[in-house]
Amino acid sequence: MRLPALFSSPALVPTALSEVTERAVHEMLREGESRNTQASYRGALRYWAAWFGLRYGLQIALPLAAPAVLQFIVDHVERSTPKGLAHELPPAIDAALVDAGFKGKPGPMALNTLVHRIAVLSKAHQLRDLKNPCQDSKVKELLAMTRRAHAKRGALPRKKDALTRDPLQALLATCDDSLRGKRDRALLLFAWSSGGRRRSEVAGADMQFLRSLDDGSYSYELAHSKTNQAGVDRPENFKPIAGAAAEALREWLSAANILDGAIFRRIRKGGHVGEPLSPSAVRDIVIARCSLAGVDGAYSAHSLRSGFVSEANRQSIPLAETMAMTGHRSAQSVLGYARVVPGFGKAVNLVDKP
Repeated sequence: MRLPALFSSPALVPTALSEVTERAVHEMLREGESRNTQASYRGALRYWAAWFGLRYGLQIALPLAAPAVLQFIVDHVERSTPKGLAHELPPAIDAALVDAGFKGKPGPMALNTLVHRIAVLSKAHQLRDLKNPCQDSKVKELLAMTRRAHAKRGALPRKKDALTRDPLQALLATCDDSLRGKRDRALLLFAWSSGGRRRSEVAGADMQFLRSLDDGSYSYELAHSKTNQAGVDRPENFKPIAGAAAEALREWLSAANILDGAIFRRIRKGGHVGEPLSPSAVRDIVIARCSLAGVDGAYSAHSLRSGFVSEANRQSIPLAETMAMTGHRSAQSVLGYARVVPGFGKAVNLVDKP
């Protein structure tokens, strides 16, 4: 059977992308990434461009050569020398990057930040089908040795403290019956009690995924998350909101007259409910409530997630139940959030047993 000729223009070439198709692919890739991921990529690439311009006096252009990536690593990572720890970024360039807002403070980068910057540069080359300097054997070996050196020095990544049950209760005690107090109480309990939701998941919570149950509790469908980016339909996508968390959520929704759209929103002057909260606003609420409660420590929005996991571990909740709530697919990943000794239970007291 012969198909009719639908267009008079030339057919697409199967071995190459047209300009329209290439743009569509790029838009689909961006849509699949979270806003936080896109923002972190943009920030990393801006830093690369600023560093390259100051270091070499040239405008950055891809592909980069492997020696430039090696220079980036030694500029930003401390190494042991006979005179102590040192890195190679000239102080004048370091100061210029800080003054221009590309760095938060002078000095070497945290290892996690460096690894992220390298990963972003690598992806930029992959998406453009360019020779990737980050896959160079010398670059890969230097990164591996850098990780080992940090581990030998005990320079491990610093994790945020966990908001376990007791400090969480202190935060909740600061939430009064004002509209802002009702919102913050509902937000904290929603995020914590439903498995330690990430700040992006709290900011993105929407009424279309919330279902009221006959017993007064709620079920929230988390259709998309960092651990389920493909939106696979799983039983654990439905997170229970019960007890005090359900009561606080009901009071907030009623007081704010929220029937559809975003669950958690800004409160403007005069008590007017505004637009949805941003992920950074969720972090700010946690930090502000910690300050009001006098809870000392390195807390942030992620402390709700680590707090839930740590409390579940402390109360000997079966790991499978904890993972169903958090959405983790591996025990190793979920235990990485615990800020207490995980998984040993009675084994720690064997020497004291008769």
